[in-house]
Amino acid sequence: MRLGVDFDNTIVCYDQLFHQVAIEKGLIPEGILSSKEEVRSYLRQQGREQAWTELQGDVYGPRIEEASAFPGVLEFLNFCKQQGIVFCIISHKTEFARYDVTHTTNLRTAALNWMSAQRFFSADGLGLSHADVLFGATRQQKIEHIRQMGCTHFIDDLEEVFLEKTFPSHIEKILFAPNHQSKTLPGVTIISSWQKISEYIFGASS
Repeated sequence: MRLGVDFDNTIVCYDQLFHQVAIEKGLIPEGILSSKEEVRSYLRQQGREQAWTELQGDVYGPRIEEASAFPGVLEFLNFCKQQGIVFCIISHKTEFARYDVTHTTNLRTAALNWMSAQRFFSADGLGLSHADVLFGATRQQKIEHIRQMGCTHFIDDLEEVFLEKTFPSHIEKILFAPNHQSKTLPGVTIISSWQKISEYIFGASS
């Protein structure tokens, strides 16, 4: 088994941070739920697409250090390490945001710094090397990285990745869907939490 895992909104949960930064900037009223989707929906309903784009640049860039990991994901990855399961992180991420208030933040460097703070590269942490983290500027580049890394399973929060015609058919597709609504996707296993992903892959032993 060789696991591939997406980064944004799969390992990292931005819900609270999107809400917090949007409140700080006066973009949304207090009553909006602490959810990335709710913040995005509100701004788009207001015709403020650029404000949403700028907010993403801020959250994924200079403010990413304030984001938290999804419950259970670090425990899952640690268990992979203990069991000798090889895993890598593959993300669709450009180097710079289209709109960035700092005009200098490298999104990939910011993501790597977040991982470093979470001990992804420490010998007493997850023990990954930087070669185990790959970024693609496009979805197709991401899929090519997944193929090149020899993944047998891939975990992502975006069903669009799995629906791409170029996504390798032999790779087991696991959709991480914490806000899962009842639906089915042919060939895709939909799981709502990291605890359940761990049970699905490892069984009761984890």
